[in-house]
Amino acid sequence: MQLPDRIEDLEHLEELLSRPSEALVQTLERVEGDILVLGVGGKMGPTLARMARRASPGRRVIGVARFSEAGLRERLEEQGIECIEADLLSREALARLPDAPNVVFMAGRKFGSSGSEWLTWAMNAHVPALVAERFRRSRIVAFSTACVYPFADVRGPGAREEVPPTPPPGEYANSCVARERLFEHFSHLYQTPGRLIRLSYAIDMRYGVLHDLAQKLVAGQPIDLTMGHANVIWQGEANDWTLRTLAHCDTPTSPLNLSGPAIAIREAARGLAQRLGVEAVFTGGEADTAWLIDCTRAFELFGPQQVTLARMLDWTADWVRRGQASLNKPTHFEARDGKY
Repeated sequence: MQLPDRIEDLEHLEELLSRPSEALVQTLERVEGDILVLGVGGKMGPTLARMARRASPGRRVIGVARFSEAGLRERLEEQGIECIEADLLSREALARLPDAPNVVFMAGRKFGSSGSEWLTWAMNAHVPALVAERFRRSRIVAFSTACVYPFADVRGPGAREEVPPTPPPGEYANSCVARERLFEHFSHLYQTPGRLIRLSYAIDMRYGVLHDLAQKLVAGQPIDLTMGHANVIWQGEANDWTLRTLAHCDTPTSPLNLSGPAIAIREAARGLAQRLGVEAVFTGGEADTAWLIDCTRAFELFGPQQVTLARMLDWTADWVRRGQASLNKPTHFEARDGKY
């Protein structure tokens, strides 16, 4: 993949995030049928749906969301994606959706969980049950999170897929275990093929761990090292690998860790500070454990990352230095209590 030295603007960013690899194009040639993206209105949904459309222009790609963001539906439709407004908590709305052989489930709730835990559980457990039953004849690739795992030793490779999902305290992480268990239940019941994508920190210039670090550095704020390590992956590759997973579904469904190698927050912050011409100030100290995952299986399926940490640091520092767009949605990657 030809990668630019800098990402010029928002249009360039979204083009890059939705640029399919030749491997994805070839993979989708083996995966027949429409692609239905549930929860297309989230942070990753628009570029994933656009990537699917670009990789397979003759295929029907359908995006479903409440479309609360002004102009999003119109932008997606201009890119050839069919959009349907629906509340996924509604059985009636789900029943009206078209059947599709391929479903990418991206709906969920994390931020704002504290104080309205009931809605978090409804979105992360009840909706998956409704979707798994409604689309039991499809293959379902469902987004999950590395937060289903217990903390792993930072000196090791991270949690492999075989590690039982027993997260630290916190409504969000535990509701995500419920999400997985409901997809597993219906996959066993109906023999629905699928995969549970345990994603860790996709990087977009507008948000993500590196964006959070750069924003703090520019503002002269200290970097909290409480959670001193994390896995990160360029969002474009996360989109690409997720869509390629449609050709690697299991019956019953099974988990797949998806991210890049672990990084040290201290070193990433120093790299950004050097590029930004500022001093990195730290607070706290690195714990011996963190939410880390071993992505060996993903690398075996899809190959190594093409977008390196060094390039992501270059892009992030340049983007933030120029005051380009931010979603103003901190990841809270430093949280160890599971409260979001």
